[in-house]
Amino acid sequence: MAESQKTKAKKEETIKVKGDQLLQKVKELISAGNVRKISIKGKEGKTLVELPLTIGVIGAVMAPMLAAVGAIAALVTECTITVERDKKPKEVAKSKK
Repeated sequence: MAESQKTKAKKEETIKVKGDQLLQKVKELISAGNVRKISIKGKEGKTLVELPLTIGVIGAVMAPMLAAVGAIAALVTECTITVERDKKPKEVAKSKK
């Protein structure tokens, strides 16, 4: 198997939000559907929580994750969300050039 088939290409995006916007933004990212992992870091850069997401994660499994995000939102004034997405096939081809 070729190396490119073994490892999926990933794209990271960083978003800064205020604590009161955190839960809403995480819900938006999850509903987007192409997110593989969400990491939430505090103002100092320390990772507070990492949420691994897969295509099958819905409903009852998401409730505890969102409750944890809500609790973090109540405690922090500012945080950074790092979003890991799978690259689209066209993006993978461009990055190999």
